[in-house]
Amino acid sequence: MTLTDDDRRYLQVAIDEARQGLAEGGIPIGAALVADGRVLGAGHNRRVQMGSAIRHGETDALERAGRHPAAVYRRATMYTTLSPCHMCTGAILLYGIGRVVIGEHRTFLGAEDLLAQHGVEVIVADDPACTSMMEAFIAANPELWNEDIGEE
Repeated sequence: MTLTDDDRRYLQVAIDEARQGLAEGGIPIGAALVADGRVLGAGHNRRVQMGSAIRHGETDALERAGRHPAAVYRRATMYTTLSPCHMCTGAILLYGIGRVVIGEHRTFLGAEDLLAQHGVEVIVADDPACTSMMEAFIAANPELWNEDIGEE
C-alpha cells in the first residue's frame, strides 16, 4: 500500500517528535494520533526523560491527545516511526484505532501481526530517515535500547 500525501505529512510529525526525543537525550521514537485531518496528540519516547517504564512514543501521543469519544479513536490513524511493541499495540487495540502507519520495522518488529489479526490496517512506510535514525541510536546506545525493549 502506498502512502498518501497526508500520510507523509503526519509521519513527518512523528519523525520530528523522534528527533526531539533524541535531542532531549532519549530514545528517538515518535508518534502522532490523527483524526479528521487534525493531529490530536503527538509525542515521543520519554522513558529516559521521565524515568518512566511506559512512556513510549505511542503512549505519549495518546496521553497528549487527552480524552476522546470512542468514535474518534475508531476514525483515527496512529503514525509511529517504529513498529509498535506489544504494550503500544495493546493501547491501539484498547482504543479501537483502526489504522497504523509505521515508519520502519527493520530495526525492531513489534506486534504488527496482532494488529492485523484484530482488523487494524497496518501500513509500513519503510522510511529511510526512520531506519537510519534508529540504526545509529541502537549502535551508540545498545544497553538503553535493550532496556527499552525488555531485552538483556
